[in-house]
Amino acid sequence: MTLDAHASATLVLRTVESGGSAVSILALRAEAPKVLGARLVVTRDSQGVDAIHGTLGSERMDALAFSLARETMDDPRSADGLRTLPAPDGKVEVYLEVRRPVQDLVIVGAGHIARPMAAMGAMLGFRVWVLDDRPDFATRERFPEAFRVVRADFSEPFSDVPIHGGTHVLLVTRGHRYDYDCLIRVLREPSPPAYIGMIGSRRRVRATFHQLLEDGFPRGRLEEIHAPVGLDIGAETPEEIAVAVAAELVKVRRGGAGGSLRDLERVAERFFPAQPPTSADDKEAS
Repeated sequence: MTLDAHASATLVLRTVESGGSAVSILALRAEAPKVLGARLVVTRDSQGVDAIHGTLGSERMDALAFSLARETMDDPRSADGLRTLPAPDGKVEVYLEVRRPVQDLVIVGAGHIARPMAAMGAMLGFRVWVLDDRPDFATRERFPEAFRVVRADFSEPFSDVPIHGGTHVLLVTRGHRYDYDCLIRVLREPSPPAYIGMIGSRRRVRATFHQLLEDGFPRGRLEEIHAPVGLDIGAETPEEIAVAVAAELVKVRRGGAGGSLRDLERVAERFFPAQPPTSADDKEAS
């Protein structure tokens, strides 16, 4: 099956909107004329199933493109650009575009932390959802940057919200009971989200984990929860907490380590080692 530009774009958009990833490949230069302009798209749905659409002219070329696309989707740092495929009758230069799932940030709770978090999430390119059961809090005026502000029942908070492989869920409700109710619901979603964060002290998180085990969740599910939430930067104010959480979201999305770049690179230590004191320095010090 051949793909034109419109069909390729439609397929990619439909895939990422439903929580999948897609890589489109366009042949730009090749010695075989029939390959020029050929398009192929490899999709990965929210369940991790890969499929190939279109063709680059031969089973061998399609297999090479399929392998390249899968490697690209597996690498969180991969980007659009030119690639070369080793064809039997000469190399084929292709242009590759990778598209990840739509990145949703679902903030459950519309209190004092949610406001700076929504603004920061939007700046980072997330499609922000804000959920709360209080009509005075779940308003467009409080969250102008949000894609949607939802008046939600915390017993079924995600009934109108899609949860997929590109969803990041942040639980910051007004009470531990509501956080726990929402946590159970997101853990039971058929398509696990990319991130689950829950605010709370060490004592509160420990009590939550204990309750999850009592409720029958396996020990391995606890590892999916980022709690206490955020990176350790000493955050105290709502805005600082939002920065700490935003940093953790970037870490999860990009695969960073989360440490200080100064300590990681050690530029002063590696390139400008301290000079041993000279005799003149010793005399001056005395």
